[in-house]
Amino acid sequence: MKEKVQNVINKIRPMLQADGGDVELVDCVEGVVSVRLKGACAGCPMSQMTLRNGIERALKNEIPEVKSVVQAK
Repeated sequence: MKEKVQNVINKIRPMLQADGGDVELVDCVEGVVSVRLKGACAGCPMSQMTLRNGIERALKNEIPEVKSVVQAK
């Protein structure tokens, strides 16, 4: 499953990089995906919206086993 998640992240990464940010897959355990937002995304006040409406939605659409996406510390 981790490989599937990484493939989806690689598809959405260019959109984040276009705004000066990035996302890194940290772990994937029992349907919960941990990611780390980097660059401009790390300090952006809209980062939670990016996490939920962008990353989580994309992952759930392509991988039904994904339950949620959380930001790694």
